[in-house]
Amino acid sequence: MIGQNQFFQRYILSGRKQNRKKAVKSEKSNCGIFANFVRNLIALLSINTMKQKKQWLMTAMICGTMAVVAACGKPNAPKEDPAPTTVQSTELFRTSQSWDGVEMPDYLQGRPELVAVKYEIPAGQKLGWHHHPVMNYGILVQGELTIICEDGKETTVHEGEAIVEMVNTVHHGENRGTKPVVLYMFYASQEGLPLSVPHPEIPLE
Repeated sequence: MIGQNQFFQRYILSGRKQNRKKAVKSEKSNCGIFANFVRNLIALLSINTMKQKKQWLMTAMICGTMAVVAACGKPNAPKEDPAPTTVQSTELFRTSQSWDGVEMPDYLQGRPELVAVKYEIPAGQKLGWHHHPVMNYGILVQGELTIICEDGKETTVHEGEAIVEMVNTVHHGENRGTKPVVLYMFYASQEGLPLSVPHPEIPLE
């Protein structure tokens, strides 16, 4: 007759043998340990008395649950993409038109003034009607922003996308999403020129 200590020794040794073989198929190896445990348990139940069978059954329920959780219940850890080993560059756009298809104006004459602005727009917030007297473009790094023209034409910029804004066309923006918008805009301006001109006479709906 095999005692409980001998049974657990056999179970542990069986697991060690299986673990030596695991390399890529770790889940199959661990599930094999559990299957071997069940086969040993069935063999023991066939030779023990009814009282001992009940004891073994209780032990099996505890050990079996632990084995299933430990051996078969853990998914493989997701593989991380390897870090790039060379410099990466991605051209986001190359255009001479704003997002509405209108040709951009010529560059301003005189000394340029380049301006970079970070905008943070709360969820549900609307920007007032305005127009830009200078060329500007940017990239939206969080959330989504909808831009609406006065004639009703609109576009939605999503996270990670670039946008070329309209020049001298009245429009406004809305954050219709559920999280704040973070937007970086770059202006080709000149000293003394405003980046945008508000139009408070046009009401927001």
